[in-house]
Amino acid sequence: QVQLVESGGGLVQPGGSLRLSCAASRSIFSIYAMGWYRQAPGKQREVVAGFSSGSSTKYTDSVKGRFTISRDNAKNTVYLQMNSLKPEDTAVYYCNVKVAGAGDLVYDYWGQGTQVTVSS
Repeated sequence: QVQLVESGGGLVQPGGSLRLSCAASRSIFSIYAMGWYRQAPGKQREVVAGFSSGSSTKYTDSVKGRFTISRDNAKNTVYLQMNSLKPEDTAVYYCNVKVAGAGDLVYDYWGQGTQVTVSS
């Protein structure tokens, strides 16, 4: 079992920056993949950024060049650095970690969500 605790959200002016953190309750034996998702009011959840175990990263078009996903294995923590924030980035952000189990099984874990509001 893994618990993911998110922090770093808040209210920021357009053009500002925030850094989200997602800390796991224990060391993860084998990470299959991890990423950040967001859900704006009245909209479906969407993937924002992903990081595969092989070190490749992928971003949704709307955040390319502005957001950076990273991890610190020693601290069991995943980060999302968000720069040049826009009002359209306003949403609840969720951390997701996929952990490899036996055989082809993959276990999905989610953070509790942290609110990011971009407004002047």
